Amino acid sequence: MKLKREDLQAAAEAGFIEPVQIDGLLDFLGRRLSLSQAPHPGAARFSGTHVLYYLGGMLAIGAATVFATLAVEAAGMPALLLISSLYAAAAIAVAVMLERRGHPIPAGIFAALAVALVPLAVYALQRVLGIWSDGMHAEHYRDYHRYIDWRWLVMELATLAAGAAMLRRFRYPFLMMPIAVTLWYMGMDIGPALIAGAGESGGWFSGRVWELRKMISLAFGMLMLLLAFSVDLRTRRGRDYAYWLYLFGLMTFWGALSLMGSGQLAGKLVYLAVNVGLVFTGALLGRRMFAVFGGIGIALVLGDLSWNLFRNSIAFVLVLSLLGFALIGLGLWWSRHEAALSAKLRAWLPDQMRELLDARRP
Repeated sequence: MKLKREDLQAAAEAGFIEPVQIDGLLDFLGRRLSLSQAPHPGAARFSGTHVLYYLGGMLAIGAATVFATLAVEAAGMPALLLISSLYAAAAIAVAVMLERRGHPIPAGIFAALAVALVPLAVYALQRVLGIWSDGMHAEHYRDYHRYIDWRWLVMELATLAAGAAMLRRFRYPFLMMPIAVTLWYMGMDIGPALIAGAGESGGWFSGRVWELRKMISLAFGMLMLLLAFSVDLRTRRGRDYAYWLYLFGLMTFWGALSLMGSGQLAGKLVYLAVNVGLVFTGALLGRRMFAVFGGIGIALVLGDLSWNLFRNSIAFVLVLSLLGFALIGLGLWWSRHEAALSAKLRAWLPDQMRELLDARRP
């Protein structure tokens, strides 16, 4: 709401304030408005500088942990262990220097680079100790990103510990990215461990093994989303530490859910309902990524229904059109009553949840 001098003069004429207070009140409200519109010092804004920061950071992380390992491995595992350790230490030193100079985003990127180097150093240490001598898919470190094996868990646990320590020291949201990726990898690697413990055997797509993998991924994704929501509640007034947990939790949960189902209509309708729920959850939490995944799921199931059950049926097109018009009408009705309805609904929510909605509202 914009407040003009005429409004304050009218308030003075009505006796609510004294005429001599108008100038001081205008100056106070102007300064307060400027402060409220100023971006948070740690907030991630979509600017060219920040795009370059993150693009360069992702390239550096990829080069250090994925693409350059074949050349480095030629020097031998002891050399790889030494190089990765020194590289991580140098990244930490640069992060400290950038932090002291007031550059939080590149400092967080270098701190994340140090965390991303931990599994490389642990892998080299394992190879030096002979732990991977009988590993089928451990000839090169790049296999960590290609194959799933429960023995990668040692590297993942070490990465999580390092990530927690770095996050405690630097407290930059981008540090959640390697932690979220590691949790995602861990969710895939825990599956083979449980399958082996249950006496199952077979390839990725064999019967009960494939079904168990999907169930584990689904459950792990749900746990990661709950963890992200808990982090979101705890950091609702500050930096957004939950973003990457939400992203990889959605990837794990939604990916497993999309691979499930027997092709029956009931299962497709449940899948549709879950994706609609994701869209509304995104609107509730102010997280557009929920709406993106939910929207893709809705498009997939409606496309499948139109192709397999209602092929060449004009009724299906008509029903979808009417549904779309109804949703538009619902949106218009909601826009007129949003304030009153939101106030009533929010009155039932806990205080922490209300504060989260206010802080994360897009």
